[in-house]
Amino acid sequence: MSASISTEAGRGGGGGPSFWYAAPALAFFGLFALVPLVGVVVLSLMSWDGLGTPTWAGLDNWIRISQDPVARHALVLTLELTALSWLIQAPISLLLGVFMAGRQRYRNVLSVLYFLPLLFSAAAVAIAYKSLLDPNFGIGEALGLDWLARDWLGDPDLALFVVMWVIAWSFIPFHSLLYQSGVRQIPVTMYEAARIDGASTTRQFFSITLPQLKYTIITSSTLMIVGSLTYFDLIFVLTQGGPGSATRVLPLDMYLRGFRSYDMGGASVVAVILVALGLTVSLVLNRLSGAHRMESQMEGI
Repeated sequence: MSASISTEAGRGGGGGPSFWYAAPALAFFGLFALVPLVGVVVLSLMSWDGLGTPTWAGLDNWIRISQDPVARHALVLTLELTALSWLIQAPISLLLGVFMAGRQRYRNVLSVLYFLPLLFSAAAVAIAYKSLLDPNFGIGEALGLDWLARDWLGDPDLALFVVMWVIAWSFIPFHSLLYQSGVRQIPVTMYEAARIDGASTTRQFFSITLPQLKYTIITSSTLMIVGSLTYFDLIFVLTQGGPGSATRVLPLDMYLRGFRSYDMGGASVVAVILVALGLTVSLVLNRLSGAHRMESQMEGI
């Protein structure tokens, strides 16, 4: 009797786990996420060059950033990069993940090759591509291909698309791994029943694989979209926002304002905008998909 009472008390008197199990994680989240976020919000209302004493500026920083054509251009570029990155990465990751989920031995070998970009840091990838795409001594000049020996990163019309290509090359393997794991959790009996009914491979993909990967698609898409709002190191090493401001996305704009122009108040405004965009996208995707209800799609669960 006493044991059951103590167990019930440890669970907080309800049917679920005790709140205290989550207390350490919540404490770390509050200390390292919420407190800095509040500090950035406060700093966005200050005028500070990073060295002297901050002075109260009110909404002046917000008004100035909202009227700044460079900041507006950075916001548009960020939205374009986010949308196009998802359109490129999502279908390729899905198809590669489904392909690699097969049990054939050669698929395992190809999976290892596909995952190689995950081993490299963003800075290393950017340096490698910057050298490969150099018009003077890059791969185009080495192979004698005139159409490839051009200033890809120096052309304002091409630089953003090159950045998208490098980002896709770097992150598609991670999302393919998510889809591979999701496909391998789909019950084999569903495919066996479909084959007995005469369903083709294409029909099985659209009628079984895609519906069963619903929440994997949601998770992967959320990571892609929110992750697109944080691209900094790769773009900074690859183009530093150039040529001009052709690749100056919001995270890079935030850095340049804060540590090149010594405008910490304006940089904090950009940081708050990025946080707001990320939270909004995550909540919208979660609500529209119904993933917040956490139903299981697995057979027998």
